[in-house]
Amino acid sequence: MFELQNIRFLNVLHVPTLTIHEGDITCIVGESGAGKSTLAKLLNKMNSPTEGTITYKGRDLKEMDAVTLRRDVVMLSQTPLIVEGTIRDNLQLGLHYAEKREATEEEMMRVLQEMKLTQSLEDDVATLSGGEKQRIALARVALMNPSVLILDEPTSALDDHTEEDVMRQFLRNAKQAGQTIIIITHSKSLAEEVSDRIITVKAGEIID
Repeated sequence: MFELQNIRFLNVLHVPTLTIHEGDITCIVGESGAGKSTLAKLLNKMNSPTEGTITYKGRDLKEMDAVTLRRDVVMLSQTPLIVEGTIRDNLQLGLHYAEKREATEEEMMRVLQEMKLTQSLEDDVATLSGGEKQRIALARVALMNPSVLILDEPTSALDDHTEEDVMRQFLRNAKQAGQTIIIITHSKSLAEEVSDRIITVKAGEIID
């Protein structure tokens, strides 16, 4: 899915070579400031390398339009975007951005159930907790059904029990859909449980 060759980003990250395989769940682990998010942002052109080449499905990212790429390679940040309005508004937001058809009532209710959310589609997102907002964001990217999902600390606002149930269901569905998942996490236990491959980053270098 991605090939990185001789990548440097300022003095923050150096990746001599790296392959991320289609259909895999890949976890990027390491301490805070190690370069995990910097590496992930290179994959959807949130960052552009100072040196080197990144290809996506064989195409050089330098030749690809960033907006077009991000409709296919969706990144969910650690503090995801939540807009004023209803849960319905927020679930449809990603589909509008990706220029895809709106989700049906049935599809929206299904993802809410999978995210362990019992609220109505018409409820105001302002009434939700931080963990509930994070699950709304997960539900939104699930509806988008992109080829690649990059999740930056997706469980940081969830309690342990909710994290386990929600992430297992989310990743099970993603696997069944053939999606490529890249998870940035400080949690080695999560990485060991869910991933096909773990990439360990330390001080801007891939060490394992």
